[in-house]
Amino acid sequence: MGAITELFKKNIRQYGMIIALIFISIFFQIMTDGILLKPLNVTNLILQNSYILVLAIGMVLVIITGHIDLSVGSVAAFIGALSAIMMVDMKMNPVLAVILSLLMGALVGAWQGFWVAYIKIPAFIVTLAGMLLFRGLTMIVLNGQSIAPFPKAFQKISSGFLPDIAGGSSLNVLTLVIGVLLSVLVVYQEYRSRKITLKYGFEQSPVWISVGKAAALVIVINLFTYVIAQYNGIPNILVILLVLIAIYSFVMNHMTMGRHIYALGGNEKAASLSGVKTKRVTFWVFVNMGVLAALSGLVFAARLNSATPKAGTNFELDAIAACFIGGASASGGIGTVVGAIIGGLVMGVMNNGMSLVGLGVDWQQGIKGLVLLLAVGFDIYNKSKTA
Repeated sequence: MGAITELFKKNIRQYGMIIALIFISIFFQIMTDGILLKPLNVTNLILQNSYILVLAIGMVLVIITGHIDLSVGSVAAFIGALSAIMMVDMKMNPVLAVILSLLMGALVGAWQGFWVAYIKIPAFIVTLAGMLLFRGLTMIVLNGQSIAPFPKAFQKISSGFLPDIAGGSSLNVLTLVIGVLLSVLVVYQEYRSRKITLKYGFEQSPVWISVGKAAALVIVINLFTYVIAQYNGIPNILVILLVLIAIYSFVMNHMTMGRHIYALGGNEKAASLSGVKTKRVTFWVFVNMGVLAALSGLVFAARLNSATPKAGTNFELDAIAACFIGGASASGGIGTVVGAIIGGLVMGVMNNGMSLVGLGVDWQQGIKGLVLLLAVGFDIYNKSKTA
């Protein structure tokens, strides 16, 4: 029990949110008479929250550095509008249009990163200006009107699914196979992690805890893949999300860039004295945020099959809330990509569950605000206890 308590204390926010996500899901599953976790609704949950989860991955890096980005919703709308002009009006090849859109997102991020990193204007002010600027530009390029429809190939980003290897089956076999392969990967990763800690003489948890953690993950993965296999299988956007989570988790946990981002957020002056090029790190974090905001805008436009002036409204608030609920600290230096995803899923399940039980938007907004306040308050309470 002591080992479990110590493990939970070290990861209290992340494990706490995983437990909260499980209980929230069970609660709304009961309240909706089993609708929440039906295959169709689970797939819709992924599709409905995909663009917020993409933003949350980039936003957590910004928050870890001690900054904030209020412009991402407007940037997403602006890039979605540009992509519509390229694909619908100019009949450009969708692949080329997507590449150009992501490059434009990088330029937007570089523009904002320059003011924050090198001119030292607070990120709150720079991105607030960006929120107004890019919302205005969106309305200008769209002339206040929507542009639609997008090419079918582009729509598949948000509405397409991986083809099944056994067509016509009631269960998507490819999805089940991928679930088994992911389970093997989880077990191997846990074994490898223990082997490395043993090799270097680091303290490690008892074997039964590692086995239990791996078993729980394997059960969750296979239950999830079984549920979505009953509908159309794995959505294309879920593949994109999993690739992003894997890449960014690896960068933040195993690469120098990730360590520099954490060091910058923990103490900028100390990081600078230690040789971290703090201005460069800040600049590239905002460039990265611009690219992911562009990707989010493309995903949203593909799902809506239209570029509209009102796209991206409140995206930044949902992304920021996902990061804080998932364990990021408002003072910087703390946060994980997986935590941000968990926070986003908590928000998504709450939104979907409250809609299914018939709660109005007013109640939904109030409850989400309360959850965010409690999450940040919990973070501050834990810091005061360990100080």
